[in-house]
Amino acid sequence: MEEQGMDEEELWKGLKETLEGAFSQFVETKKMEGENLKEDIVSKLKMMLELVTLIEERSPEILKDYRARLEEKVQDLLQDTKIEESRMIAEVVLFADKICTDEEVVRLRSHISHMESTLNESEGIGRKLDFIAQEMNREANTILSKANDITVSNHAINLKTEIEKIREQIQNIE
Repeated sequence: MEEQGMDEEELWKGLKETLEGAFSQFVETKKMEGENLKEDIVSKLKMMLELVTLIEERSPEILKDYRARLEEKVQDLLQDTKIEESRMIAEVVLFADKICTDEEVVRLRSHISHMESTLNESEGIGRKLDFIAQEMNREANTILSKANDITVSNHAINLKTEIEKIREQIQNIE
C-alpha cells in the first residue's frame, strides 16, 4: 500500500469556499434579524408615545374630577356654609402639584426619541439601549406612583409592559 498525497491547496480551496458561503449567509441572517428587531422596537416605541399622549390628555381631567369631588364633599360636610373659592383653589393646586407628571412625560418622550436615534447607529448599541430602557422604566414607575387615577395607572402599566418587551428584545442585540 502506498500513501497517496493529498493536495492540501485544493482541499483548502474547497473548504474555504464552503466556509465563506456559510459565514456570508450567517451575516445576512443576523442583519435580517437585526432589522426585524429594530422594526419591532420602533413599533413598541410608537405605542409608548401613544400611551404618553393619553396620559397627558387625561391629566387635566383628573383635576376637574378632583375639584368636583372635593366641592361635593365640602358641601356635604358644611351643608349651608359657604367655602371660600380661594381655599378650594389652593386645595386643587396642592393636589395638582402632587400628581403632576409633566417632567416625567417630557423625559419619557426624550428617552423614546433617544432610543429611536440610537437604533440607527451602527455599532455598540446594545448597552446604550438597555440603559435608555432603564431610564424609561424609571419614568414610568414615577408616573405610576403619582397616578391618582385608574386610567393613568392603566396607561402607566401598559407603558411598563412595552418597556419590558423592549428590554427583552434588546437582549438579542449584539
